[in-house]
Amino acid sequence: MAQSHSIEQHDIGQTRKATASGWIGSALEYYDFFIYAQAASLIFPTIMFDKSDPKMGIVGALGTYAVGYVARPIGAFVLGSWGDRHGRKNVLVLCMLLMGFSTFAVALLPTYQQVGLLAPALLMALRLTQGFAVAGEISGSSSMILEHSPFGRRGYFGSFTLQGTQFGQILAAAIFLPLATYLSDDAFKSWGWRIPFLLSVVVIVAGYLIRRRVDETPAFTEEAKGGEVAAAPIAVAFRESGNSILRVFMIQLFNIIAVTTSVFGATYATNKDYGVGFSASVYLWIPILGNICAVAVIPFVGNLSDKIGRRPLIMTATIGCGLLSFAYLWSISQKNVPLAIALSMLMWGTVYQGQNAVYPAFYPEQFPTKTRVTGMAIGHNLGTAGSSAMAFVFPLLAPPGSGNVPLIVGGVTLVICLIAFTGAYLSPETYRLRAEDLGVPGAQPIPEDEYLRRRQESIERAKAAKVGATV
Repeated sequence: MAQSHSIEQHDIGQTRKATASGWIGSALEYYDFFIYAQAASLIFPTIMFDKSDPKMGIVGALGTYAVGYVARPIGAFVLGSWGDRHGRKNVLVLCMLLMGFSTFAVALLPTYQQVGLLAPALLMALRLTQGFAVAGEISGSSSMILEHSPFGRRGYFGSFTLQGTQFGQILAAAIFLPLATYLSDDAFKSWGWRIPFLLSVVVIVAGYLIRRRVDETPAFTEEAKGGEVAAAPIAVAFRESGNSILRVFMIQLFNIIAVTTSVFGATYATNKDYGVGFSASVYLWIPILGNICAVAVIPFVGNLSDKIGRRPLIMTATIGCGLLSFAYLWSISQKNVPLAIALSMLMWGTVYQGQNAVYPAFYPEQFPTKTRVTGMAIGHNLGTAGSSAMAFVFPLLAPPGSGNVPLIVGGVTLVICLIAFTGAYLSPETYRLRAEDLGVPGAQPIPEDEYLRRRQESIERAKAAKVGATV
């Protein structure tokens, strides 16, 4: 019982520090990750591949984007296991350094016109490093925040991890926007696109300093002191929590919405071979406005998941976004910028957050402390890799010149969303489980009245420490 108490009663100051670290780290890392997504859609088809074959240029550029997700399962096994054996703080510093280096190096790459096939080969190698590094970020930061969070507020504090990722996407698009607007097309494609990648050097310095100042979580510290750290977290995770890994994998296929909107949507809207004709500077406003909306919505949804549960929000989001994907792609096909922006804010900025804001708490809650980072990392990154491979498949299913692009891509998106819905439906609810019961098959939640009382106590302690409204 003493161990349970020490894990449940958290120092609010450490909660705040862990949450801020998760937010800033995720923002910096996903700034790196999403400037690549923008470049893959807007720039790389013509400068990193043979531009005499437009279709293969698109497939190749989006294929290298997807390759980063292929590396993520490898990173999940390596970095997830590292986080469960050596601590959450340790793995997060390592992820930050790897991500910053690989992104900075992209800015120094030669083009296809300069070195031929060596250009896409080097690009792929760096993309693999990016994918490997980011595989440990969300699972590590989510586990750290979860284990630092007071009872009844895990959803709220966990949501800030994903608020950081949305802010990183805003920053990525916002830096590309003035470059695409004010530079000539030749200048943008020759050197302007390199500037956002060069700026990632800040990640190496700032990220290291931020992550080094965060204390290790009380849950991992107690397991380490008691000699309960798993020597082989991967084997233990599959043996004891294999079904949980499978369910997390299924739910994370919902990442298809990000692929459909941010990656394929950008190519469909701006690539001249599709004939829609959105300018890059105009289209970049769509993810900016959608993510601004998401930044505002995420803490609200995270807090709501602490009141009504995680599963209802995730299931609603998966079905809602699957249906809205048709309308979003149709609005692009109609060259209707205001409607595309409105649907982006509805689908990406609002409905999508029913899953996006909740999974940083829900996924690690499916696993016990000793395999938490490993279990989440494997399920999460396998699901992300599977859905992100569609960035390569969509241009093959609906290439330039084909009809019914919104129907084809939207239909595939909806089917994958239905799989994610099924994963959430089959998962146990976790928001009223005690910390020591997380990941335990058949664990019973505490009675609702007791839960609400303890949740209110956590809120009052946060208010007293003057952090509840500012973290």
